Amino acid sequence: MQKEIPSCKRFTGYKPCYPDHNCWIDGCKDNIPIGKKILIINLDAMGDVLMTTAQLPALKRKFPESTIYWLTLKVAAPLLYYNQFIDFVLDYNFESLSILKQIEFDYVMNVDKSQRSCALLNSLNAKNKLGFGLNKDGKIIPVNDSAHYNYLLGMDDHLKFKVNQRTGQDYLAETFELDYKRDEYVFKFTDDEKKFIDDYKRTIGISESDKIVGFNTGCSELYPNKKMTIEQHIYLIERLLSIGHYKIMLLGGPEDTERNKIISEHFKGKIINTPTNEGVRRGACYESIPQVIVTGDSFGMHLAIALKKYVIAWFGVSCWTEIDLYDRGIKLYQKDLFCSPCWKKVCPYDLECIKMIDLDRIIKEIENYFNSISRK
Repeated sequence: MQKEIPSCKRFTGYKPCYPDHNCWIDGCKDNIPIGKKILIINLDAMGDVLMTTAQLPALKRKFPESTIYWLTLKVAAPLLYYNQFIDFVLDYNFESLSILKQIEFDYVMNVDKSQRSCALLNSLNAKNKLGFGLNKDGKIIPVNDSAHYNYLLGMDDHLKFKVNQRTGQDYLAETFELDYKRDEYVFKFTDDEKKFIDDYKRTIGISESDKIVGFNTGCSELYPNKKMTIEQHIYLIERLLSIGHYKIMLLGGPEDTERNKIISEHFKGKIINTPTNEGVRRGACYESIPQVIVTGDSFGMHLAIALKKYVIAWFGVSCWTEIDLYDRGIKLYQKDLFCSPCWKKVCPYDLECIKMIDLDRIIKEIENYFNSISRK
């Protein structure tokens, strides 16, 4: 007589959950209910992946007993490790797709408006599908009524650039039929990472009393005009160093290595140039050190939000209304510049949105922040 397979999160059918205990024969020790099986598809930019983690608390409020799977690109997967809400983080590859196609999900939720993600949503077995899929002509479509506003934002520039005042977290919660309570991003360090941060601070001579400003100097190569010039960064850092009581850290990823080197060499050992090629989690360790992060609309900005830093973010090509700093920072943008935002990869107007960044305002806001915390 065939025994019933335990309906427990821990049971794999491959090996015991506990040494010398046969769950199949002797019964489940933990019996943690699988509950609703939910898959999130999010293969887009790493910043978007971090922002989507803000949906997890609402998802767990709606489905307290649930098993959450998250499929993303290999480069973004480490951002989801150790997240208390996620049970399985899967890289987007043939092995993962083979497994997912054998599972009957209660919900599949696709964040991305891309053909590959939409085709995947179509192909999976789920009682409910939310977000975006493909029609029979291979065109991207909303698959539930609550995804319509999100869909229209991609189709209507006037709505997206001039009318919309809702954050990405707000309209994504609507897309996924979740209650929106302005939940924060979810990112967790391990104990080993916390130790690394403390050790690194000692190595570079940073104390708890230091006032530290981090500059996220670049952005992904997909939208190269989401970064200030090297000269603008040098101006800001020279101003801060002339004030005399700030330590400066340069932050970024592999694409920022060369520009950070140029900026660092200009100051000849007076600032801290953090490594850029050690992976996203180590990069997060470095970004956790400054109290203030100066950044464009990039992955570094989303990481700063996730780390609950005070963020001074400037915007040119992208939509400032869609970003929530959770009352920890300011957003700088050109209110009367007709061509901004635009989401263009090549600027026909000589990058006015970058040239017009108020650098002195950035200095003022840094000073205001540190003055405000010193009075507490």
